[in-house]
Amino acid sequence: MNMSKSLLTSILRRIDEKEKSLYLLLLIAVAILPLASQSDYVLRIATLCGIYIVLALGLNLVTGYAGQMCLGWAAFYGIGAYTSALLVMRLHASFWLALPAAGLMAAFFGLLLGIPTMRLKNTYLAITTLGFGEIVRLILLNWTDLTRGSMGLPGIPSPSFFGIDLDGKLFYYYFIVVLVIVTLVTMARLVDSRLGRALQAIREDELAAKSMGIDTTRYKIVAFAIGAFFAGIAGSFFAHYSAYIDPHNFAFGESIAVLSMVILGGMRSLPGVVFGAVVLTLLPEVLREAAEYRMIVFGGILMLTMLLRPQGIFGGVQRKKVSLTPEAVGQGKQPLYQNRLPEKAG
Repeated sequence: MNMSKSLLTSILRRIDEKEKSLYLLLLIAVAILPLASQSDYVLRIATLCGIYIVLALGLNLVTGYAGQMCLGWAAFYGIGAYTSALLVMRLHASFWLALPAAGLMAAFFGLLLGIPTMRLKNTYLAITTLGFGEIVRLILLNWTDLTRGSMGLPGIPSPSFFGIDLDGKLFYYYFIVVLVIVTLVTMARLVDSRLGRALQAIREDELAAKSMGIDTTRYKIVAFAIGAFFAGIAGSFFAHYSAYIDPHNFAFGESIAVLSMVILGGMRSLPGVVFGAVVLTLLPEVLREAAEYRMIVFGGILMLTMLLRPQGIFGGVQRKKVSLTPEAVGQGKQPLYQNRLPEKAG
């Protein structure tokens, strides 16, 4: 009991007042949503928001904190989805085993991609990850003996608990809420840990980080694997929630959508990523009445936001550098950066 209380206190200390308020409002909204609306449509959209929040938080660790541009994030999403579906359908494994297995498989492929490519930078890395995403999609599309290709995998079973099928929309809704909370807490701990400080040093100045003895390649690969793990978890959930997947669910457009969520909300901001994922999931639905003009309006809103807030909605807090030493970054004796309010002009 005391250990749990101290862990909760430690987590709360790592979250500033603005983030505490946002998380509190989010929890209240989550608690009352099923009571306020009995609509299956509302619950479905809320569940999709949760899936994209987990995806975007994983990508934010790679792109926002490690500074590595990834244009093939949907590949890890698809690997997790197909791993979980095939384990349950072909090997009759339990969903509760398939879920972590999907995350581990995605993390494994994250390592395979990261080892040879993490020495690349900027455009070269982006193109490489884009190619990886297309390779995975084409394998899923053409390996028909395993994946059934464009016909997809129908009839993916729902999770069960002691023989009881858990296929209700409320179960999936609250389960994705749990996954979102676990992902948020994990990311909050990671970015304020030794790993997070090292990643921030690498993002700001990789050469300076190397000079302090930080193994930049190793840290970037670890970040890639952790982010891919959560993408695989999201894929597993999506496969069982939708009960049908095909390669088109994990195309390039999905990667761009998740990256847009991270950029819109503000990279390196956990509340910002949550906000970006929710807004870009809801916006197409809100604009559905616009019919064929829907995507034009959607694109216009994104362009306007980027023109007015290029740093993202929650990306306005300046960062003040503090003394960087190997002991500070490696042993966590002091934070790498300290938040401060923007200074007044003049």
